[in-house]
Amino acid sequence: MHSHVHHPHASEHHASAAGNGMGRAFAIGIALNVVFALAEWVLGVTANSLALVADATHNFSDVLGLLLAWGASVLARRPPSARFTYGLRGSTILAALTNAMILLAATGGIAWEALRRLNSTGAVNEQLVIWVAALGVVVNTATALLFLAQRKSDLNIRGAFLHMAADAGVSLGVVAAGIAMIYTGWTWLDPVISLMIVLVIFIGTWGMLRESLQLALHAAPTSVDPAAVRRYLEELPGVTEVHDLHVWAMSTTETALTAHLVMPGGHPGDAFFADAVHEIEEHFKIGHATLQTEIGTPAHPCVLAPDRVV
Repeated sequence: MHSHVHHPHASEHHASAAGNGMGRAFAIGIALNVVFALAEWVLGVTANSLALVADATHNFSDVLGLLLAWGASVLARRPPSARFTYGLRGSTILAALTNAMILLAATGGIAWEALRRLNSTGAVNEQLVIWVAALGVVVNTATALLFLAQRKSDLNIRGAFLHMAADAGVSLGVVAAGIAMIYTGWTWLDPVISLMIVLVIFIGTWGMLRESLQLALHAAPTSVDPAAVRRYLEELPGVTEVHDLHVWAMSTTETALTAHLVMPGGHPGDAFFADAVHEIEEHFKIGHATLQTEIGTPAHPCVLAPDRVV
């Protein structure tokens, strides 16, 4: 006997970022950062400040990242089709992964130019650097606050928030470097600050790259403990064995589960599954659970029973 039961309205419990008013936040954040990044890049060249140019380049990559995240959030709202049976929810994972890769590539170029300038620094307009960077603190902080509320529930939103918050800190560091150059005359502080910017970006991006890559490879989200899920299923009344357990991310906000439950007593009834699915969502935040029951007769063993079989 086999029975497949899943949550009938799981997608309704996971409103996308765009559907929760984040579309406006993305639009405002993108507009602010485009205007500021253009101004910062031009003024960075004028002031002969690699730190400003580096920060502007990073801001341009953030704009691209915000566009990717926004687009993915919109795509994630599209309903399933005959070809894309889960809809396009997975686009949010691809957007986070692409965003991280773009940022890492940008840091390589900034680091190369900073190292080259360590031996050939020119005159720097410190006062212009300070004022532009101070404006960057304000713009980046304001943008980060737009994503503050949703940062814990969506990797896309968290990536946007972390980038903006890091940018605010980086801009603050550029302000400090400009002040230090005024009092010391050490123009080499400009490329050194650029290298520090690269380090901050790399540290912040590496974690997002690792997590988004794991989700793209169908790993269980870090918020879910598969061992705890297995223990819960094994302790359900009438269950003697659990196999073919899989937990993976459908998107950056939705998690799915499939499992085979060996129940020698036969089908336990719809109420059993309704309660189990509810508890799985309540305790593990897994909104799309599919459970299959088996009697476990030796004459018809499940070919997916060994854990090593996929």
